[in-house]
Amino acid sequence: GALLALNKPQGLPVLGQSGELSLDALLPALRRRLGLSAELHVVKAPAREYSGLVLLSSCYHTTKKLQQFFTNTRQRGQYPVTYRAVTVGVPAEAEGEVRTGLQWQQQGDTAMVREYQGSGGVGSAPRSAEGCAPQVVPVPAPGRRSMARKEVKSTLTCYRVLGARGGCALLQLQPKTAFPEQLQVHLTLLLCPALGDHQHSSRVGRVLGVPFLLSPEAAPSRTQVLDEELLSRLGLSPRQVPHLPLHIHLQELMLP
Repeated sequence: GALLALNKPQGLPVLGQSGELSLDALLPALRRRLGLSAELHVVKAPAREYSGLVLLSSCYHTTKKLQQFFTNTRQRGQYPVTYRAVTVGVPAEAEGEVRTGLQWQQQGDTAMVREYQGSGGVGSAPRSAEGCAPQVVPVPAPGRRSMARKEVKSTLTCYRVLGARGGCALLQLQPKTAFPEQLQVHLTLLLCPALGDHQHSSRVGRVLGVPFLLSPEAAPSRTQVLDEELLSRLGLSPRQVPHLPLHIHLQELMLP
């Protein structure tokens, strides 16, 4: 009927800057290629850094109905969106949940210009007056005032280990909340950063092979460090690691 599902590659934004290749910019060409008379709307899509399912609709009312369904389902405590992730490291528990506050934090003392207004992780990070992108950091015990002012958002992700081998794991992730980079941060809190996460993986350090959590201030973003055995299994040289994509994939959407 009115619905169309695509598989989005990692790195393609839903909404891009002027002149930038984006999913939204490709919709008119897709509409012509499929011979559709009505415009296509994005119902649900993973953020730029994720790959996976994109749900499109050629009916405005269907789009709004489905978006409301996703919101209502999440409020009822269900998980309409399911991701898969490959992680470097295996969680201590085979299944569980990660619950923490998340906020944007500016690196240094520069004040923020505007608050992030994205939805469901789609969008870009806010920028400071100096043009330096802030980072998403966990807030384990957020105060009521910061929550009321929406400076911090309470977030929750349920996870389950589907398989593990060679120090890596395949995880099922079901976020109940939507915040940019939520899944990457939650995986680092499990001490199992996603493969290809060059933004947050530096927060997981190791001493004699035992992982531990570093503060964002003590662990600036850098290319993910992979051991020689894993590089060999992936068929990669150290020089290729910076180009390794983030292995988080939107695998399943629940529909009414």
